[in-house]
Amino acid sequence: MVILYCLMEYQPVRFNEMKRYLGRISDKTLSQNLKELEADDLVHREAYPQIPPKVEYSLTERGESLMKVLDQLCVWGTENRIS
Repeated sequence: MVILYCLMEYQPVRFNEMKRYLGRISDKTLSQNLKELEADDLVHREAYPQIPPKVEYSLTERGESLMKVLDQLCVWGTENRIS
């Protein structure tokens, strides 16, 4: 979910930029999560044919629609927090 929020805030984002935004996360973990999100059609991966290689990640329409739901869930959690 943190990856989705990062993309919502900063898209498009390159791999190393995202790693900096997220803090302590291994390359392997970030790569696996991005592949899963791409397979679920929540994240779009755009590879540019240049040297050095350039790859950017952004939310798909489906990913953006999920963010609306997640934002509402966060609002609900804040409003219904038990002290």
